[in-house]
Amino acid sequence: MTATAKWIKQVGWRHLVAILAVLFSLGPIAFVLSAAVNPLGTLSSSSLVPSGVSPDNFSRLWSDTDFGHWFVNSVVIAALASFLSVFLSALAAFAFSRRRFRGRRTGLLALLLIQMFPQFLAIVALFLIFSTVTDLWPPIGFNTWWGMVLIYLGGALGVNTWLMKGFFDTVPKELDESAHVDGASHVQIFFKILLPLVSPILAVSGLLAFIGTINEFLIANVFLRDGAAKTLSVGLYGLVQGSERNTNFGMFCAGTLLTAIPTVGVFMYLQRYIVEGLSAGAVKG
Repeated sequence: MTATAKWIKQVGWRHLVAILAVLFSLGPIAFVLSAAVNPLGTLSSSSLVPSGVSPDNFSRLWSDTDFGHWFVNSVVIAALASFLSVFLSALAAFAFSRRRFRGRRTGLLALLLIQMFPQFLAIVALFLIFSTVTDLWPPIGFNTWWGMVLIYLGGALGVNTWLMKGFFDTVPKELDESAHVDGASHVQIFFKILLPLVSPILAVSGLLAFIGTINEFLIANVFLRDGAAKTLSVGLYGLVQGSERNTNFGMFCAGTLLTAIPTVGVFMYLQRYIVEGLSAGAVKG
């Protein structure tokens, strides 16, 4: 038996598949990192091992473009949209899970039906609505944070409500009844009892909403026209669009690396809430 075969047998096929998956995932990241520090900054000359290392692409990205505005716009819009999406979805999931009212089943089915259609199918209708709203109330029209937040909320509320409703159903209703006997109101039950127990799904929903919003391109490209109002995806796309796309490829890769910082930060921050929520939901003997 060869050394390679012995190593494969020792490590195991499952570990081998995991290692291959990691290498497959890290390949594009390594290429982007190499192109970001390549002093030439062109697509044709970018290789996995650059001829030199230089921060010129990062400095040019900040000095020659509106990257700072794009970064702030993306983070603020993603943070607002994800927070409001999680909060409103949690309220809706609590109502659908704990309360019985007329139209409850119809409402759940309507939310499920809406999620079957991609959001960009309504882009023409949304554009016409925003054309009118911009003239009547500019703060929620084109090139505004709140306008984009409202659009992204429409696409995230349905799926988040369904996810949270299923998680709320796993929490015993005896907790609600005990709290009612002790004189707690529905608001107190929601904020002080249920939310700590369902914090894992809140963290996951918030993370997914943040990632989906900060990476969204199509809708942002339509509704954000001003250069300073663009998000990261729209602004970076403009760098590689047109005749100068090859010379801007280094800046594009540098911007891609910087774009990953908010997502990684949010993921690291929400990890502890997932662990705390699972611990709080454990039954102690």
